[in-house]
Amino acid sequence: MNNKTKKQSLTLKLCESAIMIALATILSLLKLVDLPFGGSITFASMLPIVIIAYRYGTAWGLFTATVHGIMQFILGASVLSYVTGWKSVCAVILFDYVLAFALIGLAGLFKNMKSGRASLVLGSLVACLARYACHFISGVTVWRDLSIPGDAAVVYSFVYNATYMIPETAVLCLAAFYIGSVLTFSEGKIGTAKRSAEKASILHYFSGACVVGSLIFDIVAVFSHLQNPESGEFDITGITSVNWPAVVIVTLAGAVIATLLTLIPKIKGKKS
Repeated sequence: MNNKTKKQSLTLKLCESAIMIALATILSLLKLVDLPFGGSITFASMLPIVIIAYRYGTAWGLFTATVHGIMQFILGASVLSYVTGWKSVCAVILFDYVLAFALIGLAGLFKNMKSGRASLVLGSLVACLARYACHFISGVTVWRDLSIPGDAAVVYSFVYNATYMIPETAVLCLAAFYIGSVLTFSEGKIGTAKRSAEKASILHYFSGACVVGSLIFDIVAVFSHLQNPESGEFDITGITSVNWPAVVIVTLAGAVIATLLTLIPKIKGKKS
C-alpha cells in the first residue's frame, strides 16, 4: 500500500468514525427512558461505535470509543457538582465516562468471526459488560455514602447499575442482531447481508424491524418500572405498574405484521 492509498484509507476511517461518534452522541440524547436515580435506556446509542470497532479492529475501536467517552463527559459534566475532591472528580470522569465508553472498543475483539451478525451481538455484549463493570466500580468508590448507602455499597451498586444496563444491553444486542442481518460491515465496504429479490428483501427487512421494535418496546415498558423512584433500588413490585395491555397489543401486532410480511412473498411466488 503506497502513501497516497494509506492517507486515503486513514481519511476514510477518520470520516466514518466522526460520523459514527456524532450518531452515537445523538442517540444517547434520545433516551427511551431516563430513570429517576440516574442511568437511562437509549435506542442502541453504542451501536455506531460497536460497528466501527468491528470494521477496523480493537485498537481503532478503542480510540474512537475514547473520543465518544469524552463527548459523553462533556454532555454530562454537571454530575461533578455532586462530588468533592480531585480524586473523586477524576474517578467519576474515568469510570463513569471516559473508560466506561472507551471499552466499547472491545467489540472489535470479534472482528474475525465468520458471522458478522454474531460478531456484532457478541461485541455489543462484551462492550456492555465492560461499561457495567466501570459503573459498578464508580458506585462502590465515588458514590459510596453520597447516593449509595455505605453499609451495602457493593450490593446496591451491583443491582442499581443493573436496572438500566440490563435493558440497555438487551436493546443494543437486539439492534445489533437486526443490523447484522440486514447489512455487512467488513472493512472497505458496506453492503446488504442477503441477496434476494428486491421486494422480498424489503419485506424481509420490515418484518425483522417489526419484531425488534416490538421487543424493544416491551423491554422499555417493563424495565422502566423496576427502579424504585424513591431509593433507586431494584423493585420487583414495580412490575404491577407496567402497562401490560399495551405490552400484549404491541407484541401481538409486531408478530402478526412480521408474519404477514414474511408470507406475502411466498404467496406471490406460488401464484406466479
